[in-house]
This record gives sequence, C-alpha cells and structure tokens, in this order.
Amino acid sequence: MKITKKINNNVALAIDSAGKDVVVFGKGIGFPAMPYELEDHSKIQRTFYDIKASYVELATSLPEDMILLAADIAEMAQAGLDCKLNPNMPFTLADHLSFAIERFTSGMQLSTPLSYDVAHFFPVEVSLGQRVLEMVKERKGISLPESEAVSIALHLVNNEMENSDMHATLKAAEVIRDVTGIIEQVLHIRLDTASFNYSRFVMHIRYLLQRMEQDDQEQNGMSIVMRQLRWQYPDIYRCTLAIQDYLHNSYHRHCSQDEMLYLFMHINRLNERSKR
Repeated sequence: MKITKKINNNVALAIDSAGKDVVVFGKGIGFPAMPYELEDHSKIQRTFYDIKASYVELATSLPEDMILLAADIAEMAQAGLDCKLNPNMPFTLADHLSFAIERFTSGMQLSTPLSYDVAHFFPVEVSLGQRVLEMVKERKGISLPESEAVSIALHLVNNEMENSDMHATLKAAEVIRDVTGIIEQVLHIRLDTASFNYSRFVMHIRYLLQRMEQDDQEQNGMSIVMRQLRWQYPDIYRCTLAIQDYLHNSYHRHCSQDEMLYLFMHINRLNERSKR
C-alpha cells in the first residue's frame, strides 16, 4: 500500500494494491516523508473507502478515538439494519457525537423534534441509538441523555437512504404519522405500531416518498387490477384515495396506479390484522 498524503500523525491518504484511494488509520502512519510504501500492513487499524474530500478534511478536526468509535458503530448499524450505509457515515457520526458530548458537558440541552414519532416509525434505529449511548459510556465514560438515542437514530436513517438529508428524514416521519392517522380515521381501526406488518408499511412509505421525490414511480400496467379491487374493497380504496390526496398536497405529485395498488395492499393487510 502506498501512503500518499498525511492528514495527521495517525491518519493518511493511500492507494491500495488495486489502485483505489483509501483513508487509513494507524499509529504513526503519517510520520514518514510522503509518499512512501507501507510494507507492514499490521500498522493499519482502519481503512475507509469512497470518502468524499470534504469529509477527509473533517477528519483533521475530529478526535481520532471518536472516528474509530464511529467506525465501530457504523459496522454494528450496518449489520443490524441489513442495508448499505453511506461510506462517509463514520466521519459525520463522529462529528455528531463530538458535538453531543460538547453540548452535554457544557450543560446545553436541545429538544429532538418528533421524538415520539421517530421511536414508533424507526424502532430498530432507536434501539441501535440506545446501544450507541452504551458504547459512548463504555469508551468515553460519559452518559449522554436518553433523548440523544433519537438523534442518533435519525442520523442512521439519514445514512440509510441515498441522496437523503435530515430535513427529508424528519419530513418522512411527519408524513408517516399523518398517513397512519388517515388510515385509523377512515377505517375506524387502531394500528399496532409495534407489529411487523406496520414496520413493512412504514418502509414502503419511506421508499414511496423517495421515489416521488426522484419522479421514479412504479409503472407496470396494474391499473386493471386496481379497478377490480376498488369495487371489492370500497373502504380500502377510499382510504387509499385519501392518502393519495394527502401525498399530492405534500409533494405535488400524483401516485401512479401501480403505486396506488401497492399502497392499497399494505393498507388492506393492516386492516385485516387489526380486525384479528
């Protein structure tokens, strides 16, 4: 591995044997004159691929132990969420945690918007956020407030979705809350927000919103099926239309017939489960 540029004494840019750029962590790895060939790969503690230049610069201002902690958290989160996370996450999360610790030690507390909704809509991420608080306590000896688990959960959600941002994440939580209310009001049911079917529904809405934002909705010619179902299940169809109207008012786009069919099926499943 060729070390090409020093970031600090223990962090550097490098090129691996396949010719890929990589950020490497290792004790004293930035000491020798650049560039040089690193023969002893056992000195490398961590490697980070596909990191944007702006986040490489961010590393110079972050404590190294926080970046290594964030890297461990990213690995844990990727296994727990079973999805690909943004490769820049170890650096953005290290920055987030450093600021959270700074706020806590200075006695500053910030409220987390939609914290109740986030706990319901993203239970896996909140559970991981609570584990992160335990890891921070184990590594740093600091007990961050429980509310910080929600902020970390939002950070995880934000890094799950390609081209996402925190505003979009909060908007998605708000939309899911409102859509849940529409279903309960139109169908006169109470949804079990802890159920597996509800979790699937939430995931469907999240990715529907993403497709609407990118104008990339499903189009597989399912309108005939939709026309048949509207007569068989008028209440479910009425609920689907109400959600479509809500999404149109929020995103100024109509759902395609295919998207309406998938939404219809999710709502019908939730309705059947609630009645059982």
